[in-house]
Amino acid sequence: MSKSKNEQTSKSVASKASKLLSNPNTPKAVKSVAASALTQAAPNKKKK
Repeated sequence: MSKSKNEQTSKSVASKASKLLSNPNTPKAVKSVAASALTQAAPNKKKK
């Protein structure tokens, strides 16, 4: 499967992935997938 260089995880998926990573009861395999999704998420733009 070929992957485009500009693929990004949606905000809703990134939010769910973040919650999974912060939960100590989440299995390691799930955390691995969640971390992968977050690495593909758009950077957070802070307002000044």
